[in-house]
Amino acid sequence: MAESTTAVSPCGSSAPSTSGGGAGTGAEGAAAQQGGLMGMLFPLAIFVLIFYFFIIRPQRKKDKQHNNMIAGINRGDQIVTIGGFFGTVREVRDDSFMVELAEGVRVRILKSAVSTKTNTTEKQGAAS
Repeated sequence: MAESTTAVSPCGSSAPSTSGGGAGTGAEGAAAQQGGLMGMLFPLAIFVLIFYFFIIRPQRKKDKQHNNMIAGINRGDQIVTIGGFFGTVREVRDDSFMVELAEGVRVRILKSAVSTKTNTTEKQGAAS
């Protein structure tokens, strides 16, 4: 008599197993394992694409705009620092600005500390 055993998987399902094994079970197992791997990689790839388009790409665009804004700051421009100070650029250096916060009060700040550049020409034109 041929003896039959039952294998129980961790999921709780049971599958009968015969002691003899077939010639095609190795190839079928490899194909099933490869299909499982592709099934896991597809959602991961979708997650990476979503992450790129919603987080990385907008941040790069914002950084590029900020760098262009800093490169366009010249003497006499009104700026706001990341600390909230309003000032007028009096001197442009390689890595910093000399900013006049009030009459006679000048400070040196890094270019990366500039938050925004305000348009004083539009405000003056609107007031006239």
